[in-house]
Amino acid sequence: MKLNDNFRKMQSNYLFYTVRVKTNEYLEKHPGAEVIRLGIGDVTLPLVPAVIDAMHSAVSDMGSAATFKGYGEDFGYSFLRRAIIEQDYKPLGVDLALEEVFINDGAKSDTGNFAELFDRDNVVAVCDPVYPVYVDSNAMAGRAGDFDGERWSKLLYMPCVASNGFIPEPPKEHADIIYLCFPNNPTGAHIGYDELKAWVNYALREGSVILYDAAYCAFIEGDMPRSIYEIDGAKRCAVEFRSYSKTAGFTGVRCGFTVVPNDLVFDGQSLRTMWARRQTTKFNEASYISQRGAAAIYTPEGSKQAMESIAYYKNNAKTLREGLQALGFEVYGGVHSPYVWLATPNGMTSWEFFDALLDRAQVVGTPGSGFGPCGEGYFRLTSFGTLENSLRALERIKANF
Repeated sequence: MKLNDNFRKMQSNYLFYTVRVKTNEYLEKHPGAEVIRLGIGDVTLPLVPAVIDAMHSAVSDMGSAATFKGYGEDFGYSFLRRAIIEQDYKPLGVDLALEEVFINDGAKSDTGNFAELFDRDNVVAVCDPVYPVYVDSNAMAGRAGDFDGERWSKLLYMPCVASNGFIPEPPKEHADIIYLCFPNNPTGAHIGYDELKAWVNYALREGSVILYDAAYCAFIEGDMPRSIYEIDGAKRCAVEFRSYSKTAGFTGVRCGFTVVPNDLVFDGQSLRTMWARRQTTKFNEASYISQRGAAAIYTPEGSKQAMESIAYYKNNAKTLREGLQALGFEVYGGVHSPYVWLATPNGMTSWEFFDALLDRAQVVGTPGSGFGPCGEGYFRLTSFGTLENSLRALERIKANF
């Protein structure tokens, strides 16, 4: 028997798993320590009442023969997909057909799995720094080449640094598959209409597909694009992923969706048809209960409650950003985004700062180098903790740095 040799090339652990392990090791050595976790982007507020009520009602449905639900509709229940079309996209001037929306169990799965549709010889472009799933999933498929300790040999890295506002520019080289995430994880940067239009123009010219992760679009403020489909021509070159994890606290419930337009045709083949075939073979949908909960977000009361939760996290981000700036840190993000991206102090590497922050202040963040070579010298904090812990973290950082 032969194993998939591409897995042997992988770093031993996923970034956030490593953060969790190192934190747990610290707690084993310091059992009384009160660690503030601002590393992994997990939410802390409970599900809003409208979602809880809808899920309770859905549980009751499952207890009666008259309303019991077994296997659902192939690509997600129509009641949720219609709500997505009517309330997430129509207000943006974007028209979608029902069959173009696929319910999933969170954006992570689909952003990792969608590349299954493409040949392993395609050139993949990723931002640097980047959400690790985009890189790791292509490495597992043999599309990334060999890892030299910093970079994969076949990936096209697009530097996102302070000098370009952490916004990548379309490369001079050809790329077949392009991963973009805005508002960005990890840097917190967001992209404007003109910059996004440049990417759509590039993809149309090069015959590329953009895999656009819009998981944090609910945090956008003002006149900024919330969907890539606001850009003319994007339906011919882009897939969009969204999640309820951060917008409605569904990290423990699991539900989101992917949009694959009918106009996406490559090599004479509809990507929507291919994705539908893949999903009916390999995915059995999010549960009826989860989808009923998600649909409640689109009711007037559910929308209001969800936006209140988002406002809470936005205030946390503002608190962290302004507090760190007042302490003299070089800080980015925290606007349009739940992530604050800061330069590590005193020339520390990002993992050195992780260790020092944990040891001195008992605060956990995420080292920037874990997101790619251009992340070295930076550090990510999330606003998904409580306001109290965000303030406590700032006081501890002030006292120790």
